[in-house]
Amino acid sequence: DTFTPLYSHVPDGLPGSDEPLKSEYGDGKGGADVAKAKKALKDAGVETPVELKLQYNPDHYGPSSGDEYALVKDQLDKTGLFDVKLQSTEWVQYSKDRTDDVYPMYQLGWFPDYSDADNYLVPFFYDTDETPSFLANHYRDETMNKELNAQSSIADEGKREEALKKIQGQLADELPTLPLLQGNQIAVSGKDVKGVDDTLDPAFQFRLALLSK
Repeated sequence: DTFTPLYSHVPDGLPGSDEPLKSEYGDGKGGADVAKAKKALKDAGVETPVELKLQYNPDHYGPSSGDEYALVKDQLDKTGLFDVKLQSTEWVQYSKDRTDDVYPMYQLGWFPDYSDADNYLVPFFYDTDETPSFLANHYRDETMNKELNAQSSIADEGKREEALKKIQGQLADELPTLPLLQGNQIAVSGKDVKGVDDTLDPAFQFRLALLSK
């Protein structure tokens, strides 16, 4: 349980987070639907198994990346619809190659600069000539740019959450990236330590002042 499925581009626990991918794809409950996928590929005239070259990085995100993407390969290959070829490159070359369109599919991870949905959206999906996105994956949508600009200045919390959910819905439809996993915060303490639950929240900061015995 150190990781859980991520069904949106904004993780659980942040104001405005939603799960449009959970109902929009697969079995509608967060699981796979092989028959549905097979029909979608057939209707599109795509021959199976589809060869997927999937690149991951073995050093920047930690040694678990190899295990994570081996599992992705195993899940996809078992459907009979895909033939996944795993490849890995170290970070210095990897970070250059990914923006040069060397990899058809590749891994990225993210730890936020600040605990707000904005930081999971604007760096990746706001893209203009003056302010290119971090992803540099050729995704540019003027409606998305306007929506991202607008949400940052909405003072009413409820209205801003609705705006963020609308943005996540558009991203779920267009899928410029595919969210996979979100990490859980874990702390180990003695039974006599109080306040641990209070400090593990979306702020991503462990506040020692909340702990006591």
